[in-house]
Amino acid sequence: MNGSTVSAEVELRLVVRDDAEDLIVPLVAGLSYSSGDPYAVSIGFHVGLDEPVEWTFARDLLSAGMSAAAGEGDVKICPSVNSRGGFTGVVANIEISSPHGAASFEAPVRDVTDFLQRTYEVVPEGQEGKHVDVDAELADLLRETR
Repeated sequence: MNGSTVSAEVELRLVVRDDAEDLIVPLVAGLSYSSGDPYAVSIGFHVGLDEPVEWTFARDLLSAGMSAAAGEGDVKICPSVNSRGGFTGVVANIEISSPHGAASFEAPVRDVTDFLQRTYEVVPEGQEGKHVDVDAELADLLRETR
């Protein structure tokens, strides 16, 4: 199902924790959202490779993490007024883990909430199900299992 998309580039800080002090690495990440996959957002980290390293997770998780700790699995997000990366104002601490390692990022909450607001203009909260073509999704699933 094609649909409207929203994207934004956000300045991040990779926070590498060390016993002595934190190492801070500035990065740019691309946030993206499509009404064709209305429950999800993606974040692509530009780390010097040809293609960004991309993670996809629930839009609700990103939204919840702007005001309180959220997430129990591979992605955890929580707000903080104490930036290790040098941002002023409230930051979102985004922790991502996989079998290959883990990373912690900081992003200005203001930038992320601006992006989220634009996604809610495309698909309002609670209206995601109206943008899913269940028959097409089921057909894709059945095709993949054969």
